[in-house]
Amino acid sequence: MMTLKRIFINFKNYSYLMTQLITRDFKRKYKRSVLGVVWSLLYPILMMSVMAIVFSHMFRFSVEGINYLVYLMTGIIMWSYFSEASNAAMTSVVENFALISKVYIPKYIFPVAKCLFVGINFVLTLIPWLGLIIITQFGLGTYPANINIYYLILPYIFICLFIFTIGMGLFLSCVSVFLRDVFYIYGIILTIWNYFTPVFYSIEILPPSLKKIFVFNPLYQYITAARQIVLYGKCPSLITIVLLGIISLAMLTIGGIVFKKNQDKFIYYI
Repeated sequence: MMTLKRIFINFKNYSYLMTQLITRDFKRKYKRSVLGVVWSLLYPILMMSVMAIVFSHMFRFSVEGINYLVYLMTGIIMWSYFSEASNAAMTSVVENFALISKVYIPKYIFPVAKCLFVGINFVLTLIPWLGLIIITQFGLGTYPANINIYYLILPYIFICLFIFTIGMGLFLSCVSVFLRDVFYIYGIILTIWNYFTPVFYSIEILPPSLKKIFVFNPLYQYITAARQIVLYGKCPSLITIVLLGIISLAMLTIGGIVFKKNQDKFIYYI
């Protein structure tokens, strides 16, 4: 596997290309859009409003003792980042075949650039999310969210999620070169994965036998750790903090090894 030193050198050498790829994605996403990047702030607010009506009033979902709207939005923004970034990374190598076939470029730059692009949008969505947390202190919902010193751990949780997503993106972008059916299969996997991630419901409503399965869901671990801080004012246990890092690095290692071993064959299959 490529050494970390070599990877950092490549990122430095190809930083301009990385910037151009991210800029291109921004222009493509907001082309002919009147509000442009403002949608990154407006979309989660609109989504929050819709979800609040659907799950709080129509389906009557709630979690006892905490602000359900913050509970819901914490799950949504973290799940949305993973699903959108991993989907975008999966198609990144195939989409850039014209560039890959003309000049030598470290191919892992493409899935990483996609994760960074979606990551920028994720950071922007944190603004209305934090705004929502603050508003709960002034009467939005029965229970206010918890503001505490443990918020300093949130960046670590988000970085672990980002690293895990890059690893998944490297793996998917490699497999999709050889098997295009992955584009469709992964959509089904994401749907199932979403149902097995407690984004809008509480794991406490499930039978004990099913709860044990959720422990093996990385997204459950990331989302639950963030919710412990924001909703309960508790610091995730040291075991949890270490586990988040291990899961992230394990996925990055797996994705990196698979990508590295197969990248030289891409040119024959794209």
